[in-house]
Amino acid sequence: MPRRRSLLAALPALGLPALALPGVAVAQDAPFPNRPLRIILAFAPGGGTDLIARTLASAMSPVLGQTVVVENRPGAGGNLATEAAAQARPDGYTMLMGNHGPMSVNVSLFPNMRVNPETALEPIGLVADAPLIVVVGPRSRARNLRELLDEIRAARGNITYGSASNGSASHLAAALLLQMTGLEAEHVPFRGAGPALTDVVAGHLHFMITTLPSVVGLLQGGQLRPLAVTGDARMALFPDIPTVAETVPNYKATAWYGLLVPRGTPEPVRARLFAAMREALSNPDVVRRLRDEGAEPSNLDGAGFAQLIRWERERWAQVVRQARITVD
Repeated sequence: MPRRRSLLAALPALGLPALALPGVAVAQDAPFPNRPLRIILAFAPGGGTDLIARTLASAMSPVLGQTVVVENRPGAGGNLATEAAAQARPDGYTMLMGNHGPMSVNVSLFPNMRVNPETALEPIGLVADAPLIVVVGPRSRARNLRELLDEIRAARGNITYGSASNGSASHLAAALLLQMTGLEAEHVPFRGAGPALTDVVAGHLHFMITTLPSVVGLLQGGQLRPLAVTGDARMALFPDIPTVAETVPNYKATAWYGLLVPRGTPEPVRARLFAAMREALSNPDVVRRLRDEGAEPSNLDGAGFAQLIRWERERWAQVVRQARITVD
């Protein structure tokens, strides 16, 4: 026994792994997870994506038996967060809350991206999908989407729409609508949805396509009129508002959110995270909070999420090229 103990003690010094000698127990790694996890987020605190990430993190914590914290890394159109997640150790303790911009659109907007999300990250699953809303203010007389399209057609390009920024979801959704209907309008980018909506309310802009959280107060106050939602189904919160596709067949433009991890993360770890995500999204309180943000919970797995990312990347590349969209 003394000689056996001496041999085991000498192995680390020789750079050799410990051997499972007969009658000797070897310590095993603790099961995953055994320490806190983090979700990196590409946006500042307080926004819709931040709320969705924090709601999910709070619900996943008791499922995993460890704290899940949200780490905000805004900047460079979401590329900073993507880089941070891609460079993290592939052990499952670092996740990224990816959305359609950084995951599918930025490859068309930023020619010199240092990280390709498709090769650097592995999808865990889609968390939620959120349609946008087409709204008008006093500058437009439209009471439905068809009337707005008639206004745009009659104006022959002399009509304006706002967006949160060049290349934002609101910009791309409007550009897609114009392309699918063969119409033209002048794009006016802002730094954020709030300032753009202020100009729609004031009558300086004709219309805007935006997220529900940014506009719900203005809708409730009657300052803006909702014409249509951009998903493939009507929203539970506003069942009387038709979809764009009811007027423009096959149109869809949504903001989606999903979990990804650094490439090379072991499959059992990815499976554990997906199971925890699914259990969190089955919580009625989580479902309610997401729907209050205009988002519909999803159980799409990693393979399905990867397919969605590829499809979105291809179609938005066409929109960006045709509209000649560039970043600020």
